[in-house]
Amino acid sequence: MSDQEYGPGRVGPADAVRLGVRTLVYAVVGGLALGTVVMVATVLGPILAVDLYTPAVAAWWTVFAAVVVQAVPFLLLGALVSAAIGAFVPERVFRRLLPRSPALAVPVAGVAGAVLPGCECASVPVAGSLMRRGVAPAAALAFLLSSPAINPVVLVATSIAFPGQPMMVAARLVASLAAAVVMGWLWARFGREKWLRLPSARTAGSGTSRLQAFTAGLQHDFLHAGGFLVVGSAAAATFGVVVPPGLLDLFTGSVWLSVLLLSLLAVVLCMCSEGDAFVAASLSAFPPTAGLAFMVVGPMVDLKLFALQAGTFGRAFAVRFSSATWVVAVASSVLTGWWLL
Repeated sequence: MSDQEYGPGRVGPADAVRLGVRTLVYAVVGGLALGTVVMVATVLGPILAVDLYTPAVAAWWTVFAAVVVQAVPFLLLGALVSAAIGAFVPERVFRRLLPRSPALAVPVAGVAGAVLPGCECASVPVAGSLMRRGVAPAAALAFLLSSPAINPVVLVATSIAFPGQPMMVAARLVASLAAAVVMGWLWARFGREKWLRLPSARTAGSGTSRLQAFTAGLQHDFLHAGGFLVVGSAAAATFGVVVPPGLLDLFTGSVWLSVLLLSLLAVVLCMCSEGDAFVAASLSAFPPTAGLAFMVVGPMVDLKLFALQAGTFGRAFAVRFSSATWVVAVASSVLTGWWLL
């Protein structure tokens, strides 16, 4: 059967092969583009620091490169999942899986976050794709917050970082899921449509196949979110250079100050959720509840995530949602730490 016999809106075997190769090329090229930025930063940064006699410049480039390197693979994963949802999953699937009531859909979507083994970089494009497919924003936002915090990869990493402390793993699961569900319910009750810029559906012509739609979606989501990832990473690197390390030692004596400090530190360090448990474990001078707050807040509110949310859903949404999420995540960490730790 020839390619022409497939008719409008379809592709033949040869076209399918070409589009598949093109999709792979786009993914590789996009990854290489960001990878090139990292390589240039890593190689030229220390050289520039030597020339200017400023070790802080080398530290800035090192932090910037580390944040981007650990985030890019998961950003690509999120773009792939987002494009696949938009191109291949019918809207009726989500209507069947999620309850019609937002109050019930939010906890279901929060628990469903355990399915995607990615970090916060992956959750933003996926949540945007869910909204485009008709999922209630409150449910999609609950998924956005829970996905990087309660998936099996994160919980296993936490158990390895805290050997012999199963309650720390349980506390992270409970506090993160509770914060995600509460934020979903708060958005369902108090959220305003004018605050949220819904991602526009990428419509194509009548002759566009699903594979072509997948390719276009992958291009858009990966390159669009990648730019904001770079901006957020640069902001995190700047903070890491400006704030003196010795300042952290002043807060270890008070539980409340420790919780607030590590909750703020999680925002600016932009740690990947798969690796933040090891950083929290290394901060042994701080109380366990403070370490829990660091692990709960980080996957939900940080600088690169704020930049990704602002680029996807609008700055008005990102400011309100991130601020409220930080408060809820800290409160959930304190209550869960008091109960389990």
